[in-house]
Amino acid sequence: MNKSAQAGTETARLSLGIAIRASLVFIVLCGIVYPLVCTGIAQVLMPGKANGSMIYNSKGEIVGSELIGQKVTDPKFFEGRVSSIDYKAEASGTNNYAPSNPDMLKRTQESIESWKANNPDVPISKLPIGLITNSGSGLDPHISPESAKAQVPRISKLTGLPTAQLNTLVDANTEGRDLGLFGEPRVNVLKLNLALQGLGIQATK
Repeated sequence: MNKSAQAGTETARLSLGIAIRASLVFIVLCGIVYPLVCTGIAQVLMPGKANGSMIYNSKGEIVGSELIGQKVTDPKFFEGRVSSIDYKAEASGTNNYAPSNPDMLKRTQESIESWKANNPDVPISKLPIGLITNSGSGLDPHISPESAKAQVPRISKLTGLPTAQLNTLVDANTEGRDLGLFGEPRVNVLKLNLALQGLGIQATK
């Protein structure tokens, strides 16, 4: 083998060695060190958010996350938005139906009929659109304050709690705009229902 070929082979060997070592270094730095550092910082500065924004009941038990809605079937409690995925967190998304889609129209009409049956004291004209429409993820944990207060007459009748007390409860659990500017006022349904349980209302088993 002539010197030129030997030099080329040696260069290729050195380049391969450099590439392998560089790859291993970046695998360790980006795949192990960086995630561990970020996780450690998050655990120190914002442990609640880093661990999934979990919500605990009065017994210290995890009952859900601030970020994921839950299906509510007991009419004594506040209901969240419609979810086409039944609030399954592993299947985030929605059907993206057009307003004219027959399945969309059928589902909406069923939601309206269910509202009329369960909330006879609140006319359809007072039904907030947010209670019969999906969110983009199907996991929205929030409703508008208006959507919560529209349910107050039903809950008052079923629990015996005064409507004024329930409206105050909604106000106390209403979150403002982010930084006072972004988004809309909203109510976390799970937190609101936990507050309702704090008033002595228990779920039907």
